[in-house]
Amino acid sequence: MKKLALYLVLTAIFTTILSCENYLEIVPDERPIEADAFRNPNSALGYLYSCYGYIPNQRSGTSSIDLMTSDEVVTAFEHETFAKFPRGEYTASNPVISYWNDLYKGIRQCYIFINNIDGVVGVDASTKTLYKAEANFLIGYYHFLLLRMYGPVVIADQQFDINMPVADYPLRSSYDDSVDFIVTKLDEASQNLPLEMVSSTHYGRATSVIAKSVKARMLLYAASPLFNGGGNNAQSLFSGFTDNEGVQLISTTYDNEKWKRALDACKEAIDIAEASGIQLYKNSMFDSDLPADPIEKDLRYTFIDKNSSEIIWGETRRESVYDFQNKSTPFIAGTSWNGVAPTLTILESFYTKNGLPIDKDPQYNYDGRFNIVNSDLGKTIRLHVDREPRFNAWISYHNSNYEIMRGNNKQIVTKYRRDDAQGIQGRSNNYSPTGYLNKKGVAPEHVQTQLQVSVNYPWPVFRLGELYLDYAEALIEYGQDFGTAKQYLDKVRTRAGIPTVDDAWNPIGGANDQETLRSIVRQERTIELYLENHRFWDLRRWQVADQFLSKKLKGMNIQGATDEDFFNVTEVKFPRSFSQRNFLMPIPQEEINKNELLIQNPGY
Repeated sequence: MKKLALYLVLTAIFTTILSCENYLEIVPDERPIEADAFRNPNSALGYLYSCYGYIPNQRSGTSSIDLMTSDEVVTAFEHETFAKFPRGEYTASNPVISYWNDLYKGIRQCYIFINNIDGVVGVDASTKTLYKAEANFLIGYYHFLLLRMYGPVVIADQQFDINMPVADYPLRSSYDDSVDFIVTKLDEASQNLPLEMVSSTHYGRATSVIAKSVKARMLLYAASPLFNGGGNNAQSLFSGFTDNEGVQLISTTYDNEKWKRALDACKEAIDIAEASGIQLYKNSMFDSDLPADPIEKDLRYTFIDKNSSEIIWGETRRESVYDFQNKSTPFIAGTSWNGVAPTLTILESFYTKNGLPIDKDPQYNYDGRFNIVNSDLGKTIRLHVDREPRFNAWISYHNSNYEIMRGNNKQIVTKYRRDDAQGIQGRSNNYSPTGYLNKKGVAPEHVQTQLQVSVNYPWPVFRLGELYLDYAEALIEYGQDFGTAKQYLDKVRTRAGIPTVDDAWNPIGGANDQETLRSIVRQERTIELYLENHRFWDLRRWQVADQFLSKKLKGMNIQGATDEDFFNVTEVKFPRSFSQRNFLMPIPQEEINKNELLIQNPGY
C-alpha cells in the first residue's frame, strides 16, 4: 500500500506539471513571472516539480522515439508519428520527434531554479540543498538524453543570457567531454540526494540510486562500439566528424578502459540499489490467479505490480486509452486496438526451455520450427512449443491464452487467422500485422470491454534487472572477469525460470570466451528488456543497427483463412529503412540556421 500511495502522489505531481503547461512556456523569459514563481515555499516547490516535466514520456507510443520503433514489434499504426522512425523518414528539416529544444528548455529552467531558490523565504537550508541537488540531477539527466540521441552535446553549464550575441553561443563539445560533464553533475547531485524516498511526497523525485543508475547506463553507452572507436573488432563510423577547428567530436580510437569505467559505475549503482532494498521481483504475492504458472506470473507482473521491489525509477504519467495497453490487447471494436505485433525476429530471440538459443539447442527441432503440431488449445507450430517462460508470459500466438478481463472471463484464447476474432477481417487498422500480439506491460486485470485504462502502473525507466545486465556486459567487454559476469546473468536467467549459463551451455561446449558471452549478454538484453525502450538504442550503440533495421519484418500469413495457410512465414508489407546517418538523430535544422558554427551530425 505504501508504494501505491507514492504512485498516486507522483501522478498528482505530473497532473500539476501538465496543468502548468502555459506557465512553463513563459517562465524562462519573463522576469516578473520568475519572481512570482519563487514568492513562497509552495510556489518554489511547484517550480521544481515543473522542471521534471521535460522528461520524455516513454510509454506514449505516438510520441515516444524508442518504444515501438525497433524490430521488436511492428504495428497496425503506420499512420502515427512514431512509425516514421523505422521507415527512416526523418531529416534535419523534419526530425519528426526531437527532444533537442525541450531538453535544453528543461536545462535552462533547472538553472533558473538553482539561481533563485536561495532567495525564497521559509525554505530551510537543508531543503534548499536537496532541491538544488534534484535540479542538478535533472541537468545531468537531460544532457544524457541529448547525448544518447545526438552524440556530442552543447554543454549548458550555466543559465545563458537569452539575449547573448550569436557569436557567443556555445558550440558542441566532444563526446568524451560531454560524458565527463554529465558524470560530474550526477556525482555532485548524488552527494545531496537521499538514498531512497524519504516520504510519500518524494515519490518519483531523484534519489542517489537513480543518479548512479543514470551514470551507469551512460558510461555503458560511452564504452560501446558506436562511441568507442567502433569497438575492438570494427572501425569507427565517425572519421572526419570534427568541429570547425578540426577537433574529433567522437573518438575513432578504441579504449578498453572505458569498459572498466562502466563496470565500476554499474557495480556502484547495484550496491546502493540493493542497500536501499531494491531486489529482483520474484515469488509474487500479487492477488491474481493468472498467469497460473508462478514464474510466468513473476515475469508478467515485474513492473505492473505497483509494489514491485525491482523498480528504481518509474514514469507515472497516466497512459491514455490510445496508448500501449489498449493497443496491445485482443480486438474489441471501440475499446481494444489489437495492433502491437511481435516480429519473427523477437520470437526467435527467446530461448528454449533449456536456456539456449533455438538454433543451438540440440534438443530443439530448429529446422522443423514451422511445422504444425497439436496443442491443448488447438493447432500451433513447433516454434511456440518448449520455449522459455518469458515467451509464454509476454507473447500471444494463435491458439494461446491471453490473460485479460473480458466480462466474467479472465483469459481468452487468441486466434489470428484472417476471419478469426483477432484476425484482420478486412480491416485496414486495428489488426496484428504478424499474427501475434504483445502481452508484456498489459495488466491481466485490464478490463477490455470499456474504453478506459483500468490499470495504471509506473513505467520502468530503470529497474534492477537492467543494471545486472549492464554490469555483466561491461565485465564481458572488459574481458577480465567472465565468472562474475555469468553470476549476474544468472540472476536474471534464474528469475526467468531457465538454467544458468554454465548449466545450459556446458553440454554444447561451454561459454567461456568473450565472443560467446557477448552474444549471450546481447541476447539476454533483447529478451529481458523487450519493449522497455532499450533495443532502439542497443542496436545503435553496438553499431549493428544496419544489420537489423533495414530489413522487412516477418510474421505469419495473416490473410490465411486456414491453419495450413496461416502458418507460413510472410514478409510484413510495411517498408523499413536504415542508413549510416541514422545511428545518430539529426539536430533540428532550425538550430543550425540560428548558428552556422553548430556542427550537424554526419549525413544530414
